Amino acid sequence: MPEISGFHAHVYYDPGSREVAARVRKALEERFTVQLGRWHDGPIGPHPKSMYQVAFLPDQFDEIVPWLMLHREGLDILVHPETGDDLADHRHHALWLGEKLALNFECFQRAETTR
Repeated sequence: MPEISGFHAHVYYDPGSREVAARVRKALEERFTVQLGRWHDGPIGPHPKSMYQVAFLPDQFDEIVPWLMLHREGLDILVHPETGDDLADHRHHALWLGEKLALNFECFQRAETTR
C-alpha cells in the first residue's frame, strides 16, 4: 500500500465566485497551518477551471476536510492524497466536495510517456 505523505485540496471557482473562494482561503489560512498555492485564473494541468491548491499534512485530514465540508460555501473541491503517483491520486484516490468535475488526465499520461 502506498504511503500518504500529504494531501491537496483544490478549490475551484469562476469569475462570479472568486470572492467566495477568497473568503474560504482566508478562513483556511487563519484557522489552519496549511500551504496555500497560487491563484490560477484558468485551467491548468488536470484542472478544468480556475483554482488554488491547499496542501496539508496527513494528521490534519480529520480537521481540514470536515471543515471544508461545512464551510466550502458552494464551491467544488477536489481532495487527493500525495503518494507519488499523480495520475492515481487524482483519478482513483480522490474525493469530491460538491460537483465532481471532469479532470484532464491526459496531462499525466503525457508525463508518464516522457519519463
